[in-house]
Amino acid sequence: MSQTSTYIVTGMTCGHCVASVTEEVQEIPGVEDVAVDLPTGAVTITSTEPLDDAAVKAAVEEAGYHLA
Repeated sequence: MSQTSTYIVTGMTCGHCVASVTEEVQEIPGVEDVAVDLPTGAVTITSTEPLDDAAVKAAVEEAGYHLA
């Protein structure tokens, strides 16, 4: 069963930012879908298993941004 988690990411300003965050987050095991809303910074992640917040934080930071 899928579950959805939403995080707020700060520092994204353009489509390239969105693509970077999406690419990194998609590498987390179990992630099925990543939807990024640039104006609000909301990153909604659909996964097959509970997400590890530390893994999400690491992926976002790898892309060059921060969780709010």
